[in-house]
Amino acid sequence: MKPMRLELVGVSPQTGTHMLVLREADGNRALVMGIGAAEALAIAAGAGKIQRPRPLTHDLLKSVLDRVDVRVTSVIVHDVRDEAFIASLEINTPNGVHEVDCRPSDGVALALRFDAPIYADEKVLEQSGIDITTLTRGSDDDAQWID
Repeated sequence: MKPMRLELVGVSPQTGTHMLVLREADGNRALVMGIGAAEALAIAAGAGKIQRPRPLTHDLLKSVLDRVDVRVTSVIVHDVRDEAFIASLEINTPNGVHEVDCRPSDGVALALRFDAPIYADEKVLEQSGIDITTLTRGSDDDAQWID
């Protein structure tokens, strides 16, 4: 497993599509995935890029998990099927450690709230990773954070 970090979540200036970019913590490969507007908002909020007056769904889920003594310990992007990234949450519960299937965007939104690490399987990076240095991000004005 390769440690990843949130590189960018926002709207592509070229296509208007909401995007999530996860970058290798110690390299130049990245996973670029299209995500929904709600998930982009949740990730941006979890990263502290925006403030919301009321809790979002992922904030609610974190509050519920905290109350029942469950922690998200990591999210792992472990596969690509039919051009869709597949991830899982590792959670630590009073009854042991469990793996839960999730969309990468939801997993990242929760991992940010729990300060949990994000990983990608090496085979996913080999298959779908791109060299981030080849991406043209444009100016900071082009990198639109969700608001």
